[in-house]
Amino acid sequence: MPLSATMVGALLGLGTQMYSNALRKLPYMRHPWEHVVGMGLGAVFANQLVKWDVKLKEDLEVMLDKARAANERRYFGTVFELKVFFLSFRFFFMV
Repeated sequence: MPLSATMVGALLGLGTQMYSNALRKLPYMRHPWEHVVGMGLGAVFANQLVKWDVKLKEDLEVMLDKARAANERRYFGTVFELKVFFLSFRFFFMV
């Protein structure tokens, strides 16, 4: 995955620089160092995007687990506690 993200980012950076030169009607490879910088920045951007996506999925799983636990405490835990309370309440008055 990192290799493909690096290649996609490098191609994105190269394509952006070549498109910029084409819009200005300049030779495609006018300043080769700009293409290298564009490829490097594109590769860094794509790799950071992949890392961010993985972290986002992990954080989402943590949030969903917390929400599930809160819902279980809110609905299932409360119902059980109320049943126990009412049963003990009824038993108290029966004696």
